[in-house]
Amino acid sequence: MLLATFKLCAGSSYRHVRNMKGLRHQAVLAIGQELNRRALGGPTPGAWINQARRRSSLLGSQLEDALYSDQELAYIQQGEEAMQKALGILSSREGWKKENQQANGDTVLSKVVPDMGKVFRLEVVVDQPMERLYEELVEHMEAMGEWNPNVKEIKVLQKIGKDTVITHELAAESAGNLVGPRDFVSVRCTKRRGSTCVLAGTATRFGEMPEQKGIIRGEHGPTCMVLRPLAGSPSKTKLTWLLSIDLKGWLPKTIINQVLSQTQVDFANHLRKHLESSPAPDARC
Repeated sequence: MLLATFKLCAGSSYRHVRNMKGLRHQAVLAIGQELNRRALGGPTPGAWINQARRRSSLLGSQLEDALYSDQELAYIQQGEEAMQKALGILSSREGWKKENQQANGDTVLSKVVPDMGKVFRLEVVVDQPMERLYEELVEHMEAMGEWNPNVKEIKVLQKIGKDTVITHELAAESAGNLVGPRDFVSVRCTKRRGSTCVLAGTATRFGEMPEQKGIIRGEHGPTCMVLRPLAGSPSKTKLTWLLSIDLKGWLPKTIINQVLSQTQVDFANHLRKHLESSPAPDARC
């Protein structure tokens, strides 16, 4: 631990770390405390190793935070909060009503959530490994418009670290022009928890992507997709998609409910066809 702390202190002399207030002071303080503890006999090695780990975690967190602007940290927090809220909704099994049931087992459920309104839940099994879905839905997100007719374009506006992105999505008009053109600006957060991948998002503001003339700016969120290997069949994936969306404008609720539930069913079908017809890229999940 002492060697690692010396390295941290030395690292504070690098130009990109030099302006991080308090970091060098904490590193020097940690060294002094460690030397005193050893000189005086102090706690057992196990005790100070645990303390060192906690201190290292704290310093690592502060170092990571210092690498981002206040706005970027706000986006990261917004994405993580959206993920927690969406997962909380999915974890509740009460109040869900069946909206759509397909012959292949694909199911759309819905429920009314306080302060959010009606949300939709898609549950499907895809005959592909989880890593493959992760590649398509995260790594190749911007290519979604090539295989999903409901999406004209998805563009990543900004990447923040390895887990957070700001995106602009232009949705296609619905069949029969029931719903006109909509676009969405969202912060998206991706996390891997053991054998489960969670992809979450919510509406956000991004100064470089103002509302566009002739297109209504809708709002996602919080929404998320959960990917996990199917129990007993790890080569298949259970996909659960929580969809919460405000299309804005004036639309009857019956049309909104019909369009959103059908959008989820269509998504599952388009995803399957795309995965079956295209070669699998190298998985990196």
